[in-house]
Amino acid sequence: MTRNFARAALGMLMATVTIAPALAQGQARIDPRTAPWTRPGYRLVGAGVPMLFPELRDSPRGRAFVMPNFDANGDGRISPREAEDANREFARIAGPRRDRFDWDAYGRNPDRFRGGREVVVETTTTWDRGAMRNYGFRQTPRGATLTLQEDVLFRTDSAVLRPGAIEKLRPLARYLRANPGVRVAIDGFTDSRGTNAHNQDLSERRASSVRQAFDDMDVVRARFSVVGHGERDPVATNATAAGMRLNRRVEVTLLGQRADRF
Repeated sequence: MTRNFARAALGMLMATVTIAPALAQGQARIDPRTAPWTRPGYRLVGAGVPMLFPELRDSPRGRAFVMPNFDANGDGRISPREAEDANREFARIAGPRRDRFDWDAYGRNPDRFRGGREVVVETTTTWDRGAMRNYGFRQTPRGATLTLQEDVLFRTDSAVLRPGAIEKLRPLARYLRANPGVRVAIDGFTDSRGTNAHNQDLSERRASSVRQAFDDMDVVRARFSVVGHGERDPVATNATAAGMRLNRRVEVTLLGQRADRF
């Protein structure tokens, strides 16, 4: 899972680090004379390059989409995991006909583009203090943290969100849209059943699914760091069913924020 999301907003095709916040709020546009795809610096190298969609790998604008947004660790190379992230995001915004994707329309207004077409996005910037208080944030060294148990979000051994999970997350998405400077850590955990490798993968996929839910509610992906911990760091014993239930969780932390604010 990609980690250094502060580098650029995913989905901001023409964004550089210095203009990404303005683009996210619809306040800036790219000068075509100095657009990223006109610069020589976006070379695609790394083990993940052959995995990229041809629309990303073989065009200057595709390369400009990949390098500033998905080179998560800043090493100048695209790993297989980074290529998967780039393909997944491009498929989401481009829709079924990737070969006919309108780069120009997307560059003019990336925030309103989904599935190859412009859509009306939710832009509510007010938030409900009572709904935020109901999350039960607790203070941790990193910030205000809430815990979401597995059975609230997922079916057993699945990383697919339950139908009601989005509504559970919606008040938090509204808060994040209203407070664009707040960054977020999403950490996934499992119980000790299954192999270490399976639990690690499941925790990563679950944390990623929660991030994707916020992305679908128009909270910029660059604000999130996502980590899966597998069965490490249990909060209860794994010797009982009740303890295992507590250990199967996703924690969402508003970095640097006070829990008593809500």
